[in-house]
Amino acid sequence: MDTTQLLKGVLDLAVLAVLDDKDGYGYDVVRRLREAGLTDVGDASVYGTLRRLFQAGALTSYVVPSDAGPHRKYYGLNDAGRAQLARSGADWRSFATAVDSLLRPIREIA
Repeated sequence: MDTTQLLKGVLDLAVLAVLDDKDGYGYDVVRRLREAGLTDVGDASVYGTLRRLFQAGALTSYVVPSDAGPHRKYYGLNDAGRAQLARSGADWRSFATAVDSLLRPIREIA
């Protein structure tokens, strides 16, 4: 199965979920997604998603100076982002339950 197509459909949700735990900068979000098992996630996709979610009003951002390199732009959820996460999470659970019910007969045969 081509997981990149699945990932496109849930990247917003995954990014919001990661940022619900704690604020993060671009590469930190990528690393946390990969550690969670989304190993195919691309850096550029995550950076684009962060920018888009910020522009849509779901995220806040702030810059943290760094002695070891360039400043880092951190992102965090605001109230709109938390509401989007709740809605999208409910949609995902409903969708996953429906697909799982379709797969049950297949698992029983195997």
